[in-house]
Amino acid sequence: MIKFENISKSFSGLKALDDINLILKPKTFNLLVGPNASGKSTLIKSILGLVNVNGNLSVENKNIRNTFEYRNKIGYMPQSFSFPANLTVNEILELVKSLRSNKIYDEEILYKFQIDKIGSKKLINLSGGTKQKVNAAIAFLFDPEILILDEPTAGLDMISSNILKEKLIGENQKGKTILVTSHVFSEFESIAENIILLSEGKLNHFGLIKDLLNLTNETKLEKALAKWIKMKN
Repeated sequence: MIKFENISKSFSGLKALDDINLILKPKTFNLLVGPNASGKSTLIKSILGLVNVNGNLSVENKNIRNTFEYRNKIGYMPQSFSFPANLTVNEILELVKSLRSNKIYDEEILYKFQIDKIGSKKLINLSGGTKQKVNAAIAFLFDPEILILDEPTAGLDMISSNILKEKLIGENQKGKTILVTSHVFSEFESIAENIILLSEGKLNHFGLIKDLLNLTNETKLEKALAKWIKMKN
């Protein structure tokens, strides 16, 4: 469980998060959406302990200020790859493995993406889509209880996107908690359970996707969100 209690964060006087109260229950699949500068990245970084926030934030009933051990339960896929360009894929994977005490690996998606066949290639020689595949494989590598993926299908072709989504569905069915951000709502509206809508740092809406569709009398999430925002304004 990830619990936000009165979470706020400001940068240079501007509120990136404004009194967020939210509970992400275990085993749920959550889609985080919102306009640019709505606070999505800051919310994710707060869970990872990468930004200090006001309020109480706990993961698996442990306040993140008191421990870093909870991070071992999280698999994170950032928007962009941030490893040195001169490293090979194998060197990157070994580097990541060396940073964790967990030696039980989930390499299923690594093989499905055929990353095992490009182990000797340097990062600088990989296409954007291939880098994204490596990025995804690292998120799943340690069989985490919580998966946080930031725009995971960006740069992936249709086949790779489907592989990734099928993997997420499977992990959720195993009891994993999932938080995904995406600007392409159609990618996840049929597989995610909950929708989290941020607007100007505030929690505009949180609930079941099917309930939002019913409330707005829409069949597509994008139209439902647009109508909801208009109704709230």
